[in-house]
Amino acid sequence: MPIMLRTIIHDLKSRSHRVVQDASSMDPVVVSDGFTQSFWAHIPHELLREVLIRIEASEDTWPQRKSVVACAGVCRSWRHITKEIVKLPQFSSKITFPISVKQPGPREHLLQCFIKRNRSTQTYLLYLNLTSTLGDDGKFLLAARKCRRPTCTDYMISLDADDMSKGSNAHVGKLRSNFLGTKFTIYDAQPPHAGAKIPKSRSTRLVSLKQVSPRVPTGSYPVAHISYELNVLGSRGPRRMDCVMDSIPSSAIKPGGVAPTQTEHSIKNVDMFPSFSLSRSKSNHVENSVSGPLADQNDGGLVLKNKAPRWHEQLQCWCLNFHGRVTVASVKNFQLVASPENGPAGPEHDKIILQFGKVGKDTFTMDYRYPISAFQAFAICLSSFDTKIACE
Repeated sequence: MPIMLRTIIHDLKSRSHRVVQDASSMDPVVVSDGFTQSFWAHIPHELLREVLIRIEASEDTWPQRKSVVACAGVCRSWRHITKEIVKLPQFSSKITFPISVKQPGPREHLLQCFIKRNRSTQTYLLYLNLTSTLGDDGKFLLAARKCRRPTCTDYMISLDADDMSKGSNAHVGKLRSNFLGTKFTIYDAQPPHAGAKIPKSRSTRLVSLKQVSPRVPTGSYPVAHISYELNVLGSRGPRRMDCVMDSIPSSAIKPGGVAPTQTEHSIKNVDMFPSFSLSRSKSNHVENSVSGPLADQNDGGLVLKNKAPRWHEQLQCWCLNFHGRVTVASVKNFQLVASPENGPAGPEHDKIILQFGKVGKDTFTMDYRYPISAFQAFAICLSSFDTKIACE
């Protein structure tokens, strides 16, 4: 079995497309859907499952973990079994497939990531920490580009660092600010849960020909709202912010609570969407209500608030305990915890759900956990980069 395992992994790593070319004299098999399959597709399912379980267990971290992704690209049967074996990030603490960035993070601890900023191109790259040190290269997860507009600022978020346009198939969502940079809305390009409705707004329009179909409207589902408190008195101190996670019920942080989890990147085609008017509305109003889990129960959205810092007399500054993950003082640094609804705070309200802080001139750490996803955490952190004269 070890020899067979190494042979399969070597075969998978040597390919450059979804097709695994057979190194032996056997001819590849062309199936009905047009894909060419390797002879590995004919392994008995019992043996195949055992092989994939061993690959999943042995290739634990990146870059070796790309072997698990390669297994899912061999054929349909390999893909189904691999997806059954690979657990969600909330249980495995592993980022495996692209959809993992849309799924809630680990339940038991913070998943450590970092963000690199490029001032000249106004781009931001999110990486997964591969080691406990802050100097590793990391595994690329998401990219964002800042787009200034007359009345707002957009951050376009993508799976592809080289193509962050809204018309790209790698587009996963965006962050939009108001004119003052004090309020933000996070939009997901895919429904955050079953039954979510796309709002009727000026953002509903036809997109470029890079899509599967030229008549596909881009989805923009509001999943969270971020608000920075205005500093009307001009007092010096850290920023204060609230994040209302519209797509996550407040009960998600309680024992047995469940947060919506996306399992597939939707294929973009016209049949997925209802009929929309192609004319632009004069109103720029966005419908903030979300149907689905929050509509079926008397449960509001999860509210995150920044953890109050303490004043350090000797250092003469505001301090938070980042456990060594933040090394440079900055007004951008924050830690978010769940806000109690109306009753007293429980132990679940003491857990840090997201922390963000500066470690270099253009390098920042981003650590997140259940019930938010890497995409949502990244978007919240992007809001901290925006200039906020009214808040400081």
